[in-house]
Amino acid sequence: MISFLHVSKTYPGGTVALSDVNLKISKGEFVFLTGASGAGKTTLLKMIYMDEFPDKKSKGQVLIDFDKEHFDSQKISLRRIQALRRKIGIVFQDFKLLSDRTVYENVALSLLVSTDYTQAEIKKRVLETLSTVGIMQKKSAMPAELSGGEQQRVAIARAMIHSPHLLIADEPTGNLDPENATEVYNIFQKINATGTAVIMATHNPSFYNRATYRHLVMKQGILNYDNPASKLAF
Repeated sequence: MISFLHVSKTYPGGTVALSDVNLKISKGEFVFLTGASGAGKTTLLKMIYMDEFPDKKSKGQVLIDFDKEHFDSQKISLRRIQALRRKIGIVFQDFKLLSDRTVYENVALSLLVSTDYTQAEIKKRVLETLSTVGIMQKKSAMPAELSGGEQQRVAIARAMIHSPHLLIADEPTGNLDPENATEVYNIFQKINATGTAVIMATHNPSFYNRATYRHLVMKQGILNYDNPASKLAF
């Protein structure tokens, strides 16, 4: 589903974010991505939804395949980038909710600007997604009325509203207490069990040390460690 072929990235000023990364991630995998701050995790994730691109001189390439749709970092247009991102859900550490919209409205927004859904379909889809992440009871609340854990659940619901092929989570539990962090991680497991691939960047060893999922470790821009998922997980 995702292929990195000799991907390198150097930012202006000479900071090397990625160095000759080769990586393949399959459909439906759950992958932990770890490493120290500045190791290249976020840059690697941005390469997947093509917010960043490999250095041209390195001739590196990122290939994404979703149900016979093919996306190539060397050839992709802005329009195709938008199509790619509609197939990927992204969850960040800082929630990024609209403060002047209710929980329901935050989750429904991307559907409301589309002509593909009726109002009845939007309502059904939003309520089902809110139920999946356990935040249905707060559908009329404003973000400021929610705890950090509740806000992250809303952010996850918003990321999942289009039933993406892939969910990217960049330090999604970094601002949460241990109990809420565990609950959010459990939601990602639940989402993965439905067939959605999950890539979760995290500093929390209590997740990846006890899990049987695949574990990638970045160190100074290099993919330093790749531990395949245990067969017991399947």
